[in-house]
Amino acid sequence: MNLPNRLTLARILLIPLFLLVASLKYPYADYIAAVIFVLGAATDGLDGYFARKNNQVTLLGKFMDPLADKILISAALIALVEMGRLSGWVAVVIISREFAVTGLRTIAVAEGVVISASSLGKIKTVTQIVAIVAMFIRDFLSNLFHLPVAAIAMAVAVVYTIWSGLDYFLSTWKMLRKDGY
Repeated sequence: MNLPNRLTLARILLIPLFLLVASLKYPYADYIAAVIFVLGAATDGLDGYFARKNNQVTLLGKFMDPLADKILISAALIALVEMGRLSGWVAVVIISREFAVTGLRTIAVAEGVVISASSLGKIKTVTQIVAIVAMFIRDFLSNLFHLPVAAIAMAVAVVYTIWSGLDYFLSTWKMLRKDGY
């Protein structure tokens, strides 16, 4: 169990704590949940960094890291729907894209094609994290900027989610066709 895998495991273990705090009806619980979410999201970048830097990429890490990311994002979206802060269709679009791209990657790997994370996929992840945090602290942001910052951030995240998903499908289709599939 190397450092990158420990960070991934820490992210997974933070999810129940995040959900518990997000469900509390106490003052500042939303802000504490946002901090826990940010800590979990930060471990995503750190585990990858340390895995590459220290040449500690493992099969377990390759499996657990994207799974932990999807669980964290999905849990946050579902919590926001439950809190009445996010429309269910937005959560379904984002979560469905994750399932679809994961399925696509699985098919591609079975055909000997590796799909690396694209720059659009990385931007999508950042916009989702920013949007989720904004939704948790939306009242603060609305009072500060007098704009629906959280809603705008989530709209941007949805656009990047759809755009990056389409990009994955188009580029993979081209790769598979080029290889005769």
